[in-house]
Parts: sequence; structure tokens; C-alpha cells
Amino acid sequence: MSGTITKVSGPLVVAKGLADANVSDVVRVGSQHLIGEILNMTGDSASIQVYEETSGLGPGAEVLTTGMPMSVELGPGMLNNIYDGIQRPLPEMRRLSGDCIARGIDVPALDREKLWKFVPVAKPGDKVITGDVIGTVQETTAILHKIMVPHGIQGTVKSIIAESEHTVTDVVAVVTDEKGIDHDLTMTQRWPVRIARPYARKYVPSRPMNSGQRIIDTMFPIAKGGTAAVPGPFGSGKTVVQHQLAKWSDVDIVIYIGCGERGNEMTDVLMEFPELNDPRNGEPLMKRTVLIANTSDMPVAAREASIYTGITIAEYFRDQGYDVAVLADSTSRWAEALREMSGRLEEMPGEEGYPAYLASRLAQFYERAGVVECLGSDERQGSVTAIGAVSPPGGDISEPVSQATMRIVKVFWALDSSLAYARHFPAINWLTSYSLYLDTLAPWYTAQFGESYMKNREKAMHILQEESELQEIVRLVGQDALSPTDRLTMETAKMIREDFLQQNAFVDEDAYSSYAKQYRLLDLVLKYDAICREALKQDPNLDTLFTIPAREKIGRAKMANAATFEADYAAIEKEMEAEINAVAAGGNNE
Repeated sequence: MSGTITKVSGPLVVAKGLADANVSDVVRVGSQHLIGEILNMTGDSASIQVYEETSGLGPGAEVLTTGMPMSVELGPGMLNNIYDGIQRPLPEMRRLSGDCIARGIDVPALDREKLWKFVPVAKPGDKVITGDVIGTVQETTAILHKIMVPHGIQGTVKSIIAESEHTVTDVVAVVTDEKGIDHDLTMTQRWPVRIARPYARKYVPSRPMNSGQRIIDTMFPIAKGGTAAVPGPFGSGKTVVQHQLAKWSDVDIVIYIGCGERGNEMTDVLMEFPELNDPRNGEPLMKRTVLIANTSDMPVAAREASIYTGITIAEYFRDQGYDVAVLADSTSRWAEALREMSGRLEEMPGEEGYPAYLASRLAQFYERAGVVECLGSDERQGSVTAIGAVSPPGGDISEPVSQATMRIVKVFWALDSSLAYARHFPAINWLTSYSLYLDTLAPWYTAQFGESYMKNREKAMHILQEESELQEIVRLVGQDALSPTDRLTMETAKMIREDFLQQNAFVDEDAYSSYAKQYRLLDLVLKYDAICREALKQDPNLDTLFTIPAREKIGRAKMANAATFEADYAAIEKEMEAEINAVAAGGNNE
């Protein structure tokens, strides 16, 4: 069915003659067949957001509807790839049109010529339902891709090919349903991006996601299947935190969405990831990563689609039983795209010009995270963890996007520009951040490390909060006016900040920190505090107490080798105790 354009307003096109079309249908606009999506219908008139540059379009141009909603193609070949916001492979588009991507170019998301070795799991005569695995493909050395029965199909396997190499469009199995109708199954599926993929059951997240960043894992942890926001002003390190999470998180697959961000940041990802090795298996990180690049100079409407494209790909891998992390950088740019399209649609604006449905759209994205029991006969659990960066203008988190996000997510890592300027990274402010997963994750920490893990965390947070209160007194009368107990609190807080929370991404031993190493390091700092507090009863010289040789070794302890840190920390602890006791025995506090 076709219609004709009556109005063009930037990425918004209005066309008439589309009475039989539906909202969310994909259309082809103009002679170049630009890709667009219907936003709303009024009679036979449709408002369309076009995902490509609309210059040159005018009234009278033809609009063709495909009759299909905005969908992504799911199958082998997505990993180790980079797509634009509507899942067109950028390397292939560059090969076809050069460095400047031509408009209207139509490239399938999955390579139609590449051969994949299909290994059957099912056999003729097997009863299968939606979500059952019928075969596998070793997509990368890190990930085994499971070929599943698509949604809405169940029955008996009539035939399935033997182990052999095939393209993604070849028929690999035939399933006969209860009505006797045969369904040809290939290695691909299609799924509408705005509809969440179904699952059997949803669980409360109960396992932490290890990011290797001490301030996150110990102080403000996120659960696998949880949601988090990373707000902060310009230059505070939002993208750096996202990169660290993508590099080191103990998930199976990472979906990184560069939504409206600077092109050089996406270039950094593209240059770094192939060179970085996964700490779990030694393979390049790109082998378990899908990149979606929709930089700030790309058409604004495609930003809106990129978020949904990424979360749908994540749900597909979740359905295979994998743990997936979705990193959206940033949801503020996505909200700006919503605001621009809403303004062009002449909708009633909400706060600061954002559409009234901003909060519900954000909720639709974050609510697709979770730990689920996947569809299928076998018991599989998968998870999607959603982490979105927020870029409030001027760092003001009272603006609508930050506030709407805070009402939805359960972890809030508040970035502080003053920490970033002081070269304290990750620049997460420990006084304004929070995690609502602490209670649900506490049993896991207790089972792994005993009750002291959470007690140490609570004690460290209490010391940091005390330091904040004492800072006001120090600014007025100086640190020397504090009591010995308060001076020790200030010193311990400084050790927690500099020796525990601060990390150096350029030092291999410190860029990633395991749970065991984090636990022992914080325990070492707090034991220094506990032994010193006991020593204060004997009125020791505080300056001597704070400058013992073991104190310097604690400062360098975070650089300890992952294989030998247990022995190293035990030696420091023994030395520290002896030195503190020696200072205490000397007495003479001045």
C-alpha cells in the first residue's frame, strides 16, 4: 500500500492515503526508500519518523508501507559486530557506500553468505515448544549460540539437518504443528523491538554482578538482572564508568549502546575492545560484545530506536540462558530525541519541554531488565542488567530525565565532577550514591565471605559519613584541634578513599579487583583502624602512629598480584600489628 507526502518537518514526515497501515509499521519514504516508522494515525493520514536525513524530500513523494513493525533480525553473526540504531551493520554499509554512508541503503543485519556450522540437538519425532533449543552454532570462541524454536511455533520435529555448514537463511529443521502445518525453521528470528520478549517466570535478583570496581561491588552493588543509573555532569567520567563495566563485568554478553554520544568515544570503544582480553577466558572482549553506534551527528530519530534495538538483542541472548549487560550511553540523548519528535508532532509539552510520556518510556526500557526462567522444555535461567548513563545539563539531577530515572532504577551511582577534577576515579560520590539491592544480595555475600563482609561495608560507610561531618570542624579550626579518636577517623577515612575506593585503570593489578581481593583489602584497612583505636588507650604519638612503615604498604596493597595478594596482605597485617603495638608501648602523645 502506498501514500503521498503532504508535509516534511525535519525527521517528521506526514503522509496521506495510508488508511490500512498500522502504528509502528515500517515504511519506505521517497524515491530513495528512506526507512521510517509510523508514530500515529489520524484517519488515512500518518505521522512518520524517518531514521535517515530527509533533505530533498517534498510533498507528493511516495510512501510505501511494509506492513511490518520495526523489528530486529536475531541469529548468529550479531556478536563482534557494530550496528547503527536500526540494526544495519556499519562495516558492511561502509564497504558498499564508502566513508559517507549513502541514504536509503538497505543491508541485512546478518551476513547472508557466511557459513555457520550447525550442530543439531533435537531429532526427528521430538516434541518441541517455543524456546526449545534445536541446535547450536559456535558463534565465537567465547559464546555458543543456541538456535531456538521461534515464538508461536510448537509441534513435532519432522526433519532436521545433520551437522554441517549453512547460511543463516537455510532451512535447518521442519516442525509440524497440531494442525499438520509444516513450519520451516532457519537460524534466524525476527522480533518487534517495542515489545518485550516473553519468558516463563521472573525472579528477584539475588546474585551480584562483579564489575571489578571496588566502590561499585563493595559499597553500591548491582544485582544481575538489576537496573542502575550513572548520572553526572560533563567530564565526570560517565563513559569511562560504562567502559569499565563493559570490560570487566562477569556477564556472558555485553550490549553497548552509544546513543547520541560523541563519535570519538565510540571510536575509543572500537579501538580498545579488540585489544582487550576477557579476564575470564582470555579471549578478545569483542567476541562477546554487540556495539550499537548512533552518534550525535547521526539522524536524531534513530536514537529513539537504538535503545529498543539494544534491549531486544539482549533479551534474545537472555532467552538462551546467558547473563547480559545492556549499557546505554546516554538515556538523556534518547530523551532529547523524544522531545524533538514530540515537539514536531505538536504534542502538549511536559516539564522542560519533554513529552508527558517520558517517565513511562523510561520505565518500559528499564522494566525489560530482570532474571527470568526462559521459555522452553529445559530449565534455563538468563538475565538482562540495564545500566543507563544520564547527562543532566550542568549536572543538575533535579531535571526530568534524572528524576524519572531515579524513580525506576534501584542503584544510583552519582558521579561528582570535583572528584574527577581531583583525579579520583571512579568519580562516584559515596555520600550521595545508593543501592537498594544490599538486602537481597546480603545472603550471597555472607555465604561467600561470612558475616564480616557486610559488617565491614557498613563500618566503612559509617567512617566516611563521620569524616564528612568532621570536615566542617576541620575547615573552621584545623585538624590539630580534633580529639585523637576523631583524628584517627579522618586518617582511616582517607585510607578508605585513597587506598580502597580509588582505582587506576592503567595498572593491570588495580584495573580489576575480585571480590576476594576487595574483601581482604577493606578488612586490612579496618583492622588498622581497630588496632589503632585500641592503641589510643595508651596515649601514643599520633604522627608516629600514622607514619609507620606498614601504613605505606597498605597504601600500595591494592597493586598486589591477584595470585599472591592473600599472603601479601597477611604479612602486612602481621607487620602492622607489631608496629602499632610498639608505638603504643612508647606512649607520649604530643
